[in-house]
Amino acid sequence: MKQILVTGATGELGTTVIGTLLKTMKAEDISVLTRKEESKTEFEQKGLKAFIGQYSDVESLEKAMENVDTVLLISSGDQGDRMQEHKNVIDTAKKKGVQNIAYTSRSLKDKNTLVNKLMMEHFLTEDYIKESGLKYIIFRNALYMDVLPLFVGKHVFEKGILQPAGNGKVAYVLKAEQAEAMANVLMNENFENQTLNFTGSDAYSFYDIATALTELSGKQVNYKSIDVEPFKKIMLENGVPEPMVKKIVGFNLDIKNGQESTVTNELQHYLGRKPKSIKEGLKILFNL
Repeated sequence: MKQILVTGATGELGTTVIGTLLKTMKAEDISVLTRKEESKTEFEQKGLKAFIGQYSDVESLEKAMENVDTVLLISSGDQGDRMQEHKNVIDTAKKKGVQNIAYTSRSLKDKNTLVNKLMMEHFLTEDYIKESGLKYIIFRNALYMDVLPLFVGKHVFEKGILQPAGNGKVAYVLKAEQAEAMANVLMNENFENQTLNFTGSDAYSFYDIATALTELSGKQVNYKSIDVEPFKKIMLENGVPEPMVKKIVGFNLDIKNGQESTVTNELQHYLGRKPKSIKEGLKILFNL
């Protein structure tokens, strides 16, 4: 039986991965890395091995990887030095004799034409893992459907959707289904240097999202694709900080350019069922 360390254990992705693992694995075979003392206590009460630590603290990583053969590296946020943090995890895994590493990357078509340069760090991390000599599974995850309420805003049913994404499509997946499929892979697959594209069964434009929200709510929701500059102006006037506006624009332009439109059946295979459609997912996300 594998001894698995889940990093980023208290986030939504990590929590669902752990919950799925616990359905068939013994708690004592799962280690978790968390920043919070109260979370450590909660995990330990369930029988897991819990460690306080973070990616920037190599000593804490070494303690957490004791007697572990498989590490799930859930990608760090982009607020700090994400690349260095990822390197710390990978280097420590190698030092501590870990055999297998899994990483939550992103399903994007062409790294050379990305507008959102923050996404490049996922590809750089993939390269670093491949160079490490560790056996790996890379999860190239589609954009989480869970971000849609943030994208379309609180007043979507009154004001509609305004984005500079054209007719670009995204193969959205609910984060919980993404995590469940990842856990199934961790439990059941040998690590043989695979790259899995975990996407939805269909790709959807903001026109499709507007249609689905209209049907679910009974209120007419329209999508208008606008140019970048007026979009930026509206965002800034609404009090959105400039770095966040830049990030939102980057996501939208990558969507417009087809970066997020890849569709595979790999997620469905490991999930054991068809992932939820945009309409099913939006019903959950908007409580409709």
